[in-house]
Order: sequence, then structure tokens, then C-alpha cells
Amino acid sequence: MSGLVDLHCHLLPGVDDGAKTLEDSLEMARALVDLGFSTVAPSPHARPEYAPLDVVETRLAEVGVALAREGIALALGRNAENILDDAFLRGLGTPGARMMGTGPYVLVELPYKSPVPALLDILFRIRTKGVWPVIAHPERCREFERKGRAAEAVRAGALLQMDIGALIGRYGVIAKKSARAMLDDGLYTLAATDLHAPTGAREWVGQALKELRQQAGEKAFGQLLQEHPRRLLAGEALESMQD
Repeated sequence: MSGLVDLHCHLLPGVDDGAKTLEDSLEMARALVDLGFSTVAPSPHARPEYAPLDVVETRLAEVGVALAREGIALALGRNAENILDDAFLRGLGTPGARMMGTGPYVLVELPYKSPVPALLDILFRIRTKGVWPVIAHPERCREFERKGRAAEAVRAGALLQMDIGALIGRYGVIAKKSARAMLDDGLYTLAATDLHAPTGAREWVGQALKELRQQAGEKAFGQLLQEHPRRLLAGEALESMQD
């Protein structure tokens, strides 16, 4: 299947813990195109220790020029992986907010090993600003090991984004089990690679895509990696969403 859309990928060089060089970025892009992706919205970590927005914008433009020069047919969008802290919450609705595309969606990450007891309150605060939070790799977060917590987050307005590598055990047994359970329960709105480096990308991403297709079926696969991410990047609502 071609025309896949990746809304979580650390493609930009030298801005976070993802691609280190422009050549890394190009190799990652070639791998993604070979696997069927046509659009990527690079999502660098929005943290104080990493590159600020102006540097990210410059790198995004540079990668776009390099892709065109190399004849790599990969369209780029704007995105960021935001940490759920007070600074992020205060910034929502301001020009400095690092949103997904130009619409009302924002990619957020939770701590891997720490619980987030105030999660539902935080989600409520985000929604009151007219923003839909997209939670990255919930299957890798301790908070969602709590029975029923993922479903609660969805009911509170969160959209869950699967890290497809979890399905093939890249993050351990617990994450693999959680990903399959959330997939079976229909809790994911979209899926993504969370690709950080070119080494082995074709192999593991290809294996994960195959596993997702087998686990979810062709229709759901298309929704998770084509229809839904494309609509979110364009700022469009999904049929299942009510505001």
C-alpha cells in the first residue's frame, strides 16, 4: 500500500535525539518512501535541551530542499513531540505553540516510567482550548498499564497514536502486549514509526507494517496510516469526533 502518512518521525538532523546528519535524514526518507510513505511530519522533541523552533524551521526547509534535489518523493509537514508540562499548557493558543500541521491537533508524550494521576484533568485543560491531544506511544507508558486508563483517556478527548515498533517487540514484552490489546479494543486513531535513525529502518519498519496489517486488517491499516493521519495533518475532523 502506498500513500502512507507518518505523523511521528525524528527525521530532521541535529535538532534532537533523531537523525544526526542530513545524510541520515535522506537515508531515513529513502527507506520510508520504499516502504510506501508519501508524507512525513517530522516531530522533533519540544524540550528546552533540544533545538528551538527557529532552528527546527530552518532544518525542515533544508531537508525539503535536499529531498527535492535527490528526487525523493516525500512531502513534509510541521509537527513536534511536546512534553505535557505547564509551559506547554500555557503556550497553547499562542504563536509559539508547536502544533501538528495548521489544525487543532497537537502531539504530546507522557513519561515512560512515571504515573500521571492528573492525566484526565490535563486532557480537559487542553480540550477547553479547542485543541485535540494526540498521545504518542501510549503502549510504552506506565500510566496506560492501568486497566481501563487508555479508554478513559479516549473518552476524555485524547487520540492515541501507536508506535508500530511495539508490535514486533522493539520496546519489550509489556509494550507489545499493550499495543496489541489497544489495537484489539479499537483505541488507536493512528499509527506511526517514531523513526530515529536510518540503521535497519527498512527491515524493522517493514516488519512492523506487515504485523500491523495482519493484526488490524486492511481497512483499519488504511485508516491508521493513511486516512486518519492525512486528515489530522490537514486539520480536518474525523467522523468519530464530537466537539
